[in-house]
Amino acid sequence: MAHLERALIFLALGAASSAAAGPLTVTDAWIRATPPGARTAAAYLTIANMGAADRLLGGTTPAARTLEIHTHVEERGLQRMVRLAEVGLPAGETVRLTPGGLHLMLVDVAAPLAAGASVTLSLSFAAAGTLEIEVPVVDARATSPTTHPAH
Repeated sequence: MAHLERALIFLALGAASSAAAGPLTVTDAWIRATPPGARTAAAYLTIANMGAADRLLGGTTPAARTLEIHTHVEERGLQRMVRLAEVGLPAGETVRLTPGGLHLMLVDVAAPLAAGASVTLSLSFAAAGTLEIEVPVVDARATSPTTHPAH
């Protein structure tokens, strides 16, 4: 039964987190639930670009003071996060924001983000403009959102 429940959750996440802005399609979006008192949260998603090259410039959300693009870099054997001004979206390619790599960082969250809730993100693109998506909040300890089947 647990496998069936997990599969249904993953399918629901995929259906709830898909949006398009012209040639850009955003899928597989999810935000990691936060414990009480947390000031940041991380959001992950996939952007498929079937048009001309574009750039993700950042965005906004009512759930936090700022929404920043981050990545992880290794320096002298240590991992640390670095803020990026933008992420290139090459024509005809897919860019994945995943745990341990590129991701969106919600800074100064207004309230804890509980599993089962959803958060509105307004993503800003250089060419495509703004794309608003509704993103589910997931308890990543209970399920593995990055391993759900393709849809």
